[in-house]
Amino acid sequence: MKSLSETWFAEGYIDFELKKYTLLAYLQHVNSYFNQNKLYPQLADIIFHYNNIVAFRENRRFLQEHFPKQLTEINLKKLQLEYERIIEDNDLMKEMEDIVRYSAEKIKVTIKNGTEIYEFVEAKLDIEPVGLIPLDTNEGYLLICDGRFNTTVAYQYHLTIYEKHDEKYRGIRTDFISQWKRSVSNSAENIKAELIRNRRELPNPAVYNIKTELTYPMEETLLPIAKRSFVKYISSEQH
Repeated sequence: MKSLSETWFAEGYIDFELKKYTLLAYLQHVNSYFNQNKLYPQLADIIFHYNNIVAFRENRRFLQEHFPKQLTEINLKKLQLEYERIIEDNDLMKEMEDIVRYSAEKIKVTIKNGTEIYEFVEAKLDIEPVGLIPLDTNEGYLLICDGRFNTTVAYQYHLTIYEKHDEKYRGIRTDFISQWKRSVSNSAENIKAELIRNRRELPNPAVYNIKTELTYPMEETLLPIAKRSFVKYISSEQH
């Protein structure tokens, strides 16, 4: 069981034992990644499913604004039709409520496992500017080095602002550039100078060095958490 559909808990045959087996197989798959300290995309996926469960339980009319944006109009309509079928049958509704209650508790435990890893990694990240930082920090470079201390990986970043429910949020996009073996000649300052020399589109870039003693997977854990931590860091620096 590698994934669940967006409306898995309300699809097809509504049976507690069947849905329980489906959920537990999925959670076992997710936890197998967490046990390897690999958080993404599994952590984001399981939070998405938890939000769907909560939306089903707390707002039975299924108004579109109460669902995560990833839920398509087709899936939303399908979920509404499933609910209309369920609500007409008291026994079926009770079975559905048991499924939702059980699933929410089990998913919360797995989310807690993932967030504990996230918080541990976040606390072990050290972010510092490399040289002078320009006034515009919405675009620049991130240099990331993990606990092996043998490689520095460079990413170009771009910060964006988007609105959701009348609130503004920051987002970040990163693109891999290159990597350097750690040495005296490949210090963060020298890598910055090389980036400026070879990439003329950013003549005066903001450059930040992100270091950690951990050796967790880069793509699945360190990079996603570094990006989110960097967004928080920039937001705090600008206030």
